[in-house]
Amino acid sequence: MAYRSLLFLCVACLGIGSSLPAQDVSGDSPRRIYLDEFRPTPVLKVDENILRSAKFPCVNVHSHPGKLSVEELNAMVETMDEANIAVSVSLDGPAGPKFADHIHFLKQTHPNRFVVFVRIDYIGDGDEDDPATWDVHQKGYGVRMADQLTEAVRQGASGLKVWKNLGLYLKDLDGNLIPPDDRRLDPIWTRAGELGVPVLWHCADPVAFFSPTNEYNERWEELYRHPEWSFYGEEFPTHQELMEARNRVIARHPETTFICAHMGDIPEDLKTLGSYLDALPNMQVEIAARVAELGRQPYSARKFFLKYSDRIMFGTDGVPPMSELIPHFRFLETWDENFPYEDNPFPPQGLWNIYGIGLPDSVLEKVYYKNAARVIPGVSEALSKWPDRASANGPAQR
Repeated sequence: MAYRSLLFLCVACLGIGSSLPAQDVSGDSPRRIYLDEFRPTPVLKVDENILRSAKFPCVNVHSHPGKLSVEELNAMVETMDEANIAVSVSLDGPAGPKFADHIHFLKQTHPNRFVVFVRIDYIGDGDEDDPATWDVHQKGYGVRMADQLTEAVRQGASGLKVWKNLGLYLKDLDGNLIPPDDRRLDPIWTRAGELGVPVLWHCADPVAFFSPTNEYNERWEELYRHPEWSFYGEEFPTHQELMEARNRVIARHPETTFICAHMGDIPEDLKTLGSYLDALPNMQVEIAARVAELGRQPYSARKFFLKYSDRIMFGTDGVPPMSELIPHFRFLETWDENFPYEDNPFPPQGLWNIYGIGLPDSVLEKVYYKNAARVIPGVSEALSKWPDRASANGPAQR
């Protein structure tokens, strides 16, 4: 009931339905509706190209199969087969002894279909419920974590995954957030460069999550459902502060390749993101979970993809079903207009539709697989085992 009441207030504040008269019990006038009841159905008649596979063999550089059963993993690979996704990157490799189990499970169950990144570990042998015992708070942590990365690479790891808890959740023993550019982590970034493996870094969340959750926030409905996703307030850094701290790390480790997740965590401002790429030649980006943002700015997005075609990779996040892959292919390959970016009845990332950017084949090949093959160890070898359904023999059957 509280949800309905607040949604009604949001509608009133936004002006949605503000010109409608009060509800008429006679049924002669339209009634006011709650925001979660509003389901506008477009009457536009436009082309629809429902693509169920990528035009070229695809590498999904951002997936999370870490908790899947054998049956669920088989279903994921069946979808990969249908979608022409040759290789998926698992970002779920746990540091330490369990890493071998994860990589063995994926590569034995489905050889040549996965490469694995190891996740940075701040706890080590400490007690999860006692931060004072965590490895990150002990002297020499950076070197020890770097050594764990070396061991994981020896076992087959292709990179390092860093999550947003660095900068937004992880605190020192005085209760202060540890910033992304904390110097104790420098040995880790240096070691990744020495080993020739990239760091895939999710550093922040959408800009709207760092703004007040009020009638001016375009992600209000999402933040109302998930108030824990809001990082607005004095206890958190600003979005810009996180970007600047991450970029300082990238700048002082020019020999290490950084793949910045979710379009560098700033798809809302492609001009600024472009300035980051211009200044940081060792920075790459991937599109996971940001097609909703990119597709609502098709002119700017297309220009960006054409200019930075060597720096962008395909990614989805999670374990995407076909219903979530189709909008990705439509966005990248077609000129389709005003289509939903997800199949949910209530869009999860904003109340808008998206548009395709019709990329040329030369750019699609880079985004789908060539950039990943150049940057991520093990991808080229895995691609060489994928049936050549596209690159030499024309587009895959779709």
